Amino acid sequence: MNPGHAVDQALWYILGISAVLLFGITVVMVYFVIRYRRSKHPVPADIRDNMLLEIVWTVIPTLIALSMFYIGWTSYLGLREVPEDAIEIEVYGQQYSWIFVYDNDKETENILVVPQGKAIKFNITSVDVLHSFYIPAYRIKVDAVKGLQTYAWFFADEVGEYDVMCTEYCGTDHSAMVSVLKIVPEEEYLEWLESEDE
Repeated sequence: MNPGHAVDQALWYILGISAVLLFGITVVMVYFVIRYRRSKHPVPADIRDNMLLEIVWTVIPTLIALSMFYIGWTSYLGLREVPEDAIEIEVYGQQYSWIFVYDNDKETENILVVPQGKAIKFNITSVDVLHSFYIPAYRIKVDAVKGLQTYAWFFADEVGEYDVMCTEYCGTDHSAMVSVLKIVPEEEYLEWLESEDE
């Protein structure tokens, strides 16, 4: 499974729980405001020392928080556990472009070509200032720091062209630091890899 899908699932899970809690708390609050208004109940009820209530409003939020942690943790592990057969590509951030270097030492600038149906691992660093490698379509966002090697991976499932951006302000032409990710059929990729063209 593409690790980006797990990130989406975590987002929707947390958003769904939050929406249910917002709705539920709002309904209960409105009910209490109407049902227990001062004109109907001039003397408020004392609910202190209700052990069952204390347990319920401690245990339920704890279980909800733990379930959110579990969903988030499993999606994070999916982002970090790279398949053994992944194709590795070196990624260098520089003012103001991305450089991609393939296994056969082919080098491209601002054009990233990968084969469909393969896991792709990016080994990411910077040659100058702080950058951030971002492919929004695949939920990849990793800082590129000079002198530090980090990585990200995704599964190239759909043929197409996708944006690759820098999301860390890196200088005056930061906004122009845009590349293209091209996912192509494997035969086309192998032919491109051996060609002289970018």
